[in-house]
Amino acid sequence: MEITNVTEYEAIAKEKLPKMVYDYYASGAEDQWTLQENRNAFARILFRPRILIDVSKIDMTTTILGFKISMPIMVAPTAMQKMAHPEGEYATARAASAAGTIMTLSSWATSSVEEVASTGPGIRFFQLYVYKNRNVVEQLVRRAERAGFKAIALTVDTPRLGRRESDIKNRFTLPPNLTLKNFEGLDLGKMDEANDSGLASYVAGQIDRTLSWKDVQWLQTITKMPILVKGVITGEDARIAVQAGAAGIIVSNHGARQLDYVPATISALEEVVKATQGRIPVFLDGGVRRGTDVFKALALGASGIFIGRPVVFSLAAEGEAGVRKVLQMLRDEFELTMALSGCRSLKEITRNHITTEWDTPRPPHPSARL
Repeated sequence: MEITNVTEYEAIAKEKLPKMVYDYYASGAEDQWTLQENRNAFARILFRPRILIDVSKIDMTTTILGFKISMPIMVAPTAMQKMAHPEGEYATARAASAAGTIMTLSSWATSSVEEVASTGPGIRFFQLYVYKNRNVVEQLVRRAERAGFKAIALTVDTPRLGRRESDIKNRFTLPPNLTLKNFEGLDLGKMDEANDSGLASYVAGQIDRTLSWKDVQWLQTITKMPILVKGVITGEDARIAVQAGAAGIIVSNHGARQLDYVPATISALEEVVKATQGRIPVFLDGGVRRGTDVFKALALGASGIFIGRPVVFSLAAEGEAGVRKVLQMLRDEFELTMALSGCRSLKEITRNHITTEWDTPRPPHPSARL
């Protein structure tokens, strides 16, 4: 059966993967209300396409933190990709590079920063969890920088792990043949069996709950890499992020895996964008499955989006070729959405190209003929 959209990979991944692994990738926190809402909220945004515009040439290129990429669609950090496919993060890195876009490597990758760098050229960001042992953090940041990574995506929504009930039921733990490669040799690469979720126990033991805004400033003293704050969903925190010297914000609810009943990221996006007043770029992850979703995020002020689950599901189904196909399908759909909306470049995508349920009805334009 020919795959014609990103969502179709999930069913194939479910068939192929062990239940514990599929559930780890697929599930959200508690009632999984936000997990559904991340998708549903996109469906409540409609288009206001402009017609009779010459769309014979469409330019999707953009610049992120000074790096030119082919499209505003990037790869989010997802943990332990070798559970999905033996090539894991290597395959994802090659696919992102081939697509001319950015890959973000998870702290909890099953391939190290050096191994991912060895796959060849590419613009890569490193997602960081702050461990209680700050020497470990400092070492890891330095290694990422040495390996040519270009930015840090600091995850700020995980002082404790969200309650993911399927992981508790499955007694989730990293399969015995795999390790968290970035922490190998530091005695932090192993995750033990626990009487609930092995990952939840690991986080409770290792991740620093005291993490605060002063640590965002501390990070800037140990690296020249720009810092993106990942996990902001309010205007208040967006303003503090700007003051704290963040180079950008990723509006994220951690794929609905942390606090349930937070809004969908697409619903929180505009508040965050307005609060930053254009001083730093704002990105979005969570629920993007179509080129139309990408356009909606950009119309609400995002500079780009990141995809997570579509990468691991396509990786499980078809390895590197699957991830390449996901990036290509989203690219093609986004290009078509731009053309049918009358936009030839990203700067032509405006708030007027969409309508949301929270918009006030527009008065007719004085020049509009009755």
